[in-house]
Amino acid sequence: MTTLHSPGTRRAPEPARPVRAWVLSSPGTHIWLLIIAITSIVIELSTEGLEHYLLHRNSSNIHELTKHPLQSLFTSAFWIENPSSFLLYFVLFEIVHAPLERWVGTLRWLFTVAVAHVSATLVSQEFVLWSIQNHQAHKRMAHVVDIGVSYGLAASAGLLVYRLPRPWRWLYLAGVVSFFGIPLLTGGTFTDIGHAVALTIGLACWPLTRGKPLAVKRRSGHSG
Repeated sequence: MTTLHSPGTRRAPEPARPVRAWVLSSPGTHIWLLIIAITSIVIELSTEGLEHYLLHRNSSNIHELTKHPLQSLFTSAFWIENPSSFLLYFVLFEIVHAPLERWVGTLRWLFTVAVAHVSATLVSQEFVLWSIQNHQAHKRMAHVVDIGVSYGLAASAGLLVYRLPRPWRWLYLAGVVSFFGIPLLTGGTFTDIGHAVALTIGLACWPLTRGKPLAVKRRSGHSG
């Protein structure tokens, strides 16, 4: 039997599709991913000379920080050096950035990522400058390609620690500290220093999680 609807009767809205709902629940993450996808396509389609120009022009190295400090800090977060690694970053964004943004909200997530990206970049490039001045590195390091999204990922990974209940929290914490700490302690580069700084900032942003429930609650009603 066909059900008739009167002109003034509205149909109940259909449930949002899972993928659409997921994207809308973490808009910052997916806008960022979209921009990276576009810049990766640009790099992939560029000639070798244009690719070299774009990567260096959008780097947050000493040379660009001196000439265009704000621009280089901003644009360096939207490029990856190897477009073939986009799929890996896509997965990492979905399992690190998106859950964190959904949990703490877009503004708190963005604050954490932005502070970590800027701070890690400045600290790591200050180390490069010190190395050059003390003849520990060649002067060409002032023009090194320093782009990418890994500092933001390290910060989000750090803040995501507080999303997990005990004892999984400590296992996860040990994992991320080992992942970013071991390279630093075994002759790491300026990038490894940046990762350590970003991770520390993510961990230090725990006040942003106040009032946010954990994924799993104990039966007593108290979060772990």
